[in-house]
Amino acid sequence: MSIDYSKTLNLPETEFPMRGNLPQREPEIQNKWEELNLYKKVQQAQKGKPKFVLHDGPPYANGDIHLGHAVNKILKDIIVKSKTMEGFDAPYVPGWDTHGLPIEQAIIKNKKINRHEIPIPQFRQMCYDYALDFIDRQRGQFKRLGVRGDWENPYITLLPEYEAAQIRVFGEMATKGYIYKGMKPVYWCPHCETALAEAEIEYADKKSPSIYVKFPVTDGKGKLPEGSFIVIWTTTPWTIPANVAIAVHPEIQYVVAQVNGEKLVVAKELLGAVLKAAGHEEPAEIVAEFKGAELEQAKAKHPLFDRESLVVLGDHVTLDAGTGCVHTAPGHGMEDFLVGQHYGLPVLVPIDDHGKFTKEAGPFAGQFYAKANPVITEALKEAGSLLHEEAMDHSYPHCWRCKNPVIYRATEQWFGSIDTIRDELLEQIQQVKWNPSWGEVRLHNMVAERQDWCISRQRVWGVPIPIFYCTDCNKELITKDTIEHVAGLFAEHGSQVWFEREASGLLPEGTVCQCGNTEFRKETDIMDVWFDSGSSHIAVCDSREDLQWPADLYLEGSDQYRGWFNSSLTTAVAVKGRAPYKEVLSHGFVLDGEGRKMSKSLGNVVDPLKVLQNLGADILRLWVASVDYRSDVRVSDAILKQVAEVYRKTRNTFRYLLGNVNDFDPAQHTVQLDQMLEIDRWALNKLEELKRRTMKAYGNYDFHVVYHDINNFCTVDMSAFYFDVLKDRVYTSAPNSLERRSAQTAMYHILVELVKLTAPILTHTADEVWQFVPGVTEESVQLTQWSEVRTDYLDKELDAKWEAILAVRDEVLKALEVARQEKVIGKSLVAAVDLYPETQDVLNTLQGTPRLKEVLGVSEVNLAAPGETVPNDAAAYSGLAIRVRVAEGETCERCRVVTSEVGKTSEHPTLCPACVENVQFFL
Repeated sequence: MSIDYSKTLNLPETEFPMRGNLPQREPEIQNKWEELNLYKKVQQAQKGKPKFVLHDGPPYANGDIHLGHAVNKILKDIIVKSKTMEGFDAPYVPGWDTHGLPIEQAIIKNKKINRHEIPIPQFRQMCYDYALDFIDRQRGQFKRLGVRGDWENPYITLLPEYEAAQIRVFGEMATKGYIYKGMKPVYWCPHCETALAEAEIEYADKKSPSIYVKFPVTDGKGKLPEGSFIVIWTTTPWTIPANVAIAVHPEIQYVVAQVNGEKLVVAKELLGAVLKAAGHEEPAEIVAEFKGAELEQAKAKHPLFDRESLVVLGDHVTLDAGTGCVHTAPGHGMEDFLVGQHYGLPVLVPIDDHGKFTKEAGPFAGQFYAKANPVITEALKEAGSLLHEEAMDHSYPHCWRCKNPVIYRATEQWFGSIDTIRDELLEQIQQVKWNPSWGEVRLHNMVAERQDWCISRQRVWGVPIPIFYCTDCNKELITKDTIEHVAGLFAEHGSQVWFEREASGLLPEGTVCQCGNTEFRKETDIMDVWFDSGSSHIAVCDSREDLQWPADLYLEGSDQYRGWFNSSLTTAVAVKGRAPYKEVLSHGFVLDGEGRKMSKSLGNVVDPLKVLQNLGADILRLWVASVDYRSDVRVSDAILKQVAEVYRKTRNTFRYLLGNVNDFDPAQHTVQLDQMLEIDRWALNKLEELKRRTMKAYGNYDFHVVYHDINNFCTVDMSAFYFDVLKDRVYTSAPNSLERRSAQTAMYHILVELVKLTAPILTHTADEVWQFVPGVTEESVQLTQWSEVRTDYLDKELDAKWEAILAVRDEVLKALEVARQEKVIGKSLVAAVDLYPETQDVLNTLQGTPRLKEVLGVSEVNLAAPGETVPNDAAAYSGLAIRVRVAEGETCERCRVVTSEVGKTSEHPTLCPACVENVQFFL
């Protein structure tokens, strides 16, 4: 009777699939999470443990998610899951930013309406519905990324309870004197018809007219000769109608130069540049020279209007460009405004909300400011006041939403005072941990140089500024009582009530002005959306029982140093006296594979939704983990394919481990450490080293370190060595033999710990693997904790020994490959290797290596003593000489080892003695 020995092999058997097929499997896994209510179960399991709160910076509810959203949410999810598995109670409450201009613009564009012709409550309802629709859409997309969170109870800035909390933040700041109304120049977008804050400004290149204009001197204060001209330079001809002064620096040296029969007044250091621009090649005659301080209160005539321009002193005047004589229009520049305040100059703003000149601009009335540039330049030329004109490219502020150039325009606005709390803000910045460290310097400089915060907007979709005005004396009314009353109304009805009721229906009953009047009107401006999101630490972290204030971590893109990080800090210090976060972590932007910004015109946009559809979320998550996200990161189809290959190797590692512990019951079959084979103890040592490094890397948010360490462990330590060496032992040894159970013990520990270590990143795959792990009881790996590093598994001496063995093995593998190429051998198991160590240490290492043939992957190993004659056909390698030859004997039908011992047992003539012994357990 013949025996089919292949049936006696313990081949891997598992339902865990070879191929991931992630786009189909991941939704199935997510459905199980939903059925399980995994977020709630995790939170219940972690209840009472130390709290860790990552406060979500709210994405804007307008459009599908892009790759920047995906990077941000995946990073947050990795952190929250790693903190949970580290032993923290780490809730995650996602949020959405819902007010503001983009939604207004989308409604106007999509529905083709004029918002001024629609009742405000009706228009706001359209915006409300639009925002909620996109919240549902984005929620599904974020969940598809595998992000675990309280998706049924997010925070949304349009919800009544949030708006009420925001009103209270505003009221607290107002009652402390941090909110005021004033007229000063602010960024103004004529296209959006609203004021903008600094955080809403982007800079882009723009071509502007560059003109040199002559102002005739009317009173030279004894310094400027009669008939001379002060020359100014500007790139905004449209501001000339608002000019009321010319600023000079008190310490700069100025000259009167005779040029083409005219006396021109400019800074001495800039005279050459001015002459070159004007096309004057002859050296100019210097008529007079003096410091700027001597020109104070001199007067010149406006070149286009019948009024004077006063010469004033200003430290903001520089010699970087121009003439050293600065055209000053207090209505169109902050530095101009401040100088004008000092000298009592009028603030002329001859431009309306739409960017068109008013009647104050005389002949230019009705023209759009930008289109008036050539008209004004031509008027200056006709007046004989234009010295030179050219075009120049320069960086210019643009609106962050409509992308059009903005202007500086003095208007009456509500401001949050930065000056009064600047020192506290700077001190709190020092108390925060910044990651990367340059974030501290960046935010410090922004706050140090920041002007007061313009918080009012001339739009309707947002939280109204809760201020009333007496209809008699026009005095503002804002008290704790009015704030609390409005907050209560908002909590019950939402901010829509402000637009549906008259002032009398929004005020506490019996409200009376100091002047005795009882009638009021309400403010029509809304708050800056950065005030909305900047109040979230109070509205969310300080209000929800599952969270805490301050948050442990804020994590957003590096653009949020001037945005959410900044506005949150301002409101927190103003209301609570300290920063709302203990640590701030920022990430860079996503670029294409060549380092270019992604744009539809270049066709280089990587859509995360398509990546999910084609590759799966775990590939995208693995890519996020693979990059050093603190800087800008690159992605392309080619890069994602490389990451997918790494994923494949990791998945195959799991499959190999699952297949080889398929019959392993950890409660019955675990081998004690002191009884395990040495190589298995080495594998456990490697595992614990991996755990120590990766858990530290998770704690430092160095996910690329986790990625590389796990990849190296799977491909080098496990697949290329340990698994390769184990094959004979786990497939041919008797099922319950010590050799096999020792290997399974090691592999079981490796499997369990590796699944846990990868779970924050490969969140779907880890949970899929977990369902096949023998002996586990948790319904999801996310309900488990990382185990502490097993110090009893760590063995430095053993590690050092096997490092030396691996070094020899590497040299033997090289020799085997050469022999294979020279057709000496085919597969390695047909080979015998003769080793000639150069030193006794190398010999001792080899002699002390258990199962050396398996380690080297050959059928026979012969060791020579140092100094023995090395055969001519042996090749020299590092530390030893190696001869490869064909092993003598027959091939064992079962284990494929070549040995002369095959056939020694008549009952099993095709087996080696080891297999003869092992097959007894199968018969």
